[in-house]
Amino acid sequence: MKNILIVLGIILGIAVFAAGSGLFKKAKHNEVEVKKENEKIMDNKNVKEIYFAGGCFWGTEHFFQQIRGVVGTEVGYANGNTQNPTYEEVVSHTTGFAETVKVKYDPEQVDLKLLIDLYFKTIDPTSKDQQGNDRGNQYRTGIYFTNKTDEAIVKDEVQKLAKNYNKPLLVETIPLKNFYRAEDYHQDYLDKNPGGYCHIEPGLFEMAKKANPLPKPTYQKQDKKVLKEKLTAEQYNVTQENGTERPFQNEYWNETREGIYVDITTGEPLFISTDKFESGCGWPSFSKPITKALIDEKMDRTHGMTRVEVRSKTGDAHLGHVFTDGPADKGGLRYCINSASLKFIPKAEMETKGYGKYLPLLDKK
Repeated sequence: MKNILIVLGIILGIAVFAAGSGLFKKAKHNEVEVKKENEKIMDNKNVKEIYFAGGCFWGTEHFFQQIRGVVGTEVGYANGNTQNPTYEEVVSHTTGFAETVKVKYDPEQVDLKLLIDLYFKTIDPTSKDQQGNDRGNQYRTGIYFTNKTDEAIVKDEVQKLAKNYNKPLLVETIPLKNFYRAEDYHQDYLDKNPGGYCHIEPGLFEMAKKANPLPKPTYQKQDKKVLKEKLTAEQYNVTQENGTERPFQNEYWNETREGIYVDITTGEPLFISTDKFESGCGWPSFSKPITKALIDEKMDRTHGMTRVEVRSKTGDAHLGHVFTDGPADKGGLRYCINSASLKFIPKAEMETKGYGKYLPLLDKK
């Protein structure tokens, strides 16, 4: 079945490419940028590899691409008895190769045991040379490893799974002997052909997206010695010594992008761009914080004035002052905040930096 769909997929792919609009090209450009970013991650982190054979590699690759912590995938042919096989040679059932996905993952973000557990949800581990509608020894199941540590984990997880079945499991757990990258049209197949054939139910892709959520952030007040090393001199002066930066000469007074503003000392969210307005004072101005629970307001009678100081509740950092000359239609308040007390996270980065749950606030009218 998949062989027929491959031909149709190639023809459809050429047609879509030829008819692609500027918007489509932009979307593809964004995908390339994301992949480049993942390459940087792989260069900079202690990335590990594991290999999964789970039937048709189109679906298995797409499944693993949904999991947070997986930074790269590649489909190919593993553990066969020839060199540099073609797809046609593999489906001839004479080479001994299994359709396999190389999974590169960051162990600081996702655990190998979780990857194995999720993989089990995509296969029938008791089926011989068949997954979904695909039959042949290239569709056998297996987890292939490259070191002894992973071998112990893989075999232990398969033994645990076996307790849930009355029939023997047919998942290979052997070292990786060889792996050859498949032809380019197989790579990222379901990204390029969203309606393409897949033996994995669509609901499992959604499950994979949610299987390894970002840990719930915790915000803590930092020691002043730590802050002195972490912050610039101006940021330290403003947040820890109640200083004030110059108007119209600070980072965010004229920032107009969508996003969230967080406490520079703790990372805790404080203000959202939809509550920001131009007040003409030369400092970032907001009609209100995200919630009053995030700030403390204290009477300030320094410098011969009576004002209401605004401080972050968790970080106890000086932020600025609140005045009653704000827009009437926004509540009448003006939270005049030092840029040096804040860090701005653009909308496009909020999800990856752990502020995704605040994205709905940007939809306010």
